[in-house]
Amino acid sequence: MPSIYTTALMDHHAHPDYKYEMDDPTHSHEGINPSCGDEMVLSLRIEDGVIEEAAFTGHGCAVSQASADMMADLITGETVEEAQRLCGLFIGMVQGKPLSEQDREDLDEAAELESIARMPARVKCAELGWRTLEGILNDPEDSRA
Repeated sequence: MPSIYTTALMDHHAHPDYKYEMDDPTHSHEGINPSCGDEMVLSLRIEDGVIEEAAFTGHGCAVSQASADMMADLITGETVEEAQRLCGLFIGMVQGKPLSEQDREDLDEAAELESIARMPARVKCAELGWRTLEGILNDPEDSRA
């Protein structure tokens, strides 16, 4: 079985580009993984239906932190609808749904976390940022900062 600790995962964990406190987010949502104690606050600045900026703060394992950083990188500059589609693709992938080549390309580095589907204890770690994003996108009025 391939290791989940890919170069991309380790790079995003060691040097996250999107782990910071955002100034003036339009939306913010807290995500907690009670099974392991990982927690984060995801902040977005959404203007005219486009995610202009994404950032997170919090703490957790390498998988949850790197996955959130990959997600923030992927959704920055995307429409809310595209971010919702990518979110669905990623969550499906870590739950074991097969990806097409196009899906894999669309998920970019996040597709490298595909092997987590074979490690049920780590799925919630990988999903934390994405589930938090889903919380904002599915109920934006409830997540206003």
